Amino acid sequence: MNAVLVVDDDKIQRLIISKILRSVGLRVIFATNGMEALEQVRQHSPSLVILDMLMPEMNGLQVCQKLKADAKTNHLPIVMYSGQEREFDSYWKNYSRADAYVSKVCRPQALIDTVMGLLNFSQACA
Repeated sequence: MNAVLVVDDDKIQRLIISKILRSVGLRVIFATNGMEALEQVRQHSPSLVILDMLMPEMNGLQVCQKLKADAKTNHLPIVMYSGQEREFDSYWKNYSRADAYVSKVCRPQALIDTVMGLLNFSQACA
């Protein structure tokens, strides 16, 4: 069973994403900040990471950059998940190495489609 790491400092958002992902049979692991996310990746080797953009200690873009810069994790699909669309646009185009972006105000099926598409693609390339 594929494990997805959900990184968000908002408990309600973690619960919403968890419910959506579990509905399609995915196992969900949580982190509440960027530093914890890096530790969870080392401990659990998830198949995909969903990162909130704005978090304390280390934001989602910084976590994404660290994961993509490391040879052990650069293959890991990363979805940026944020409600800050305007701010994210410039980062997405100039700095992010994430594989996809989904707005927090999207329909649940959009998140499912993005996650499943990335999981299927990464497994086909393995």
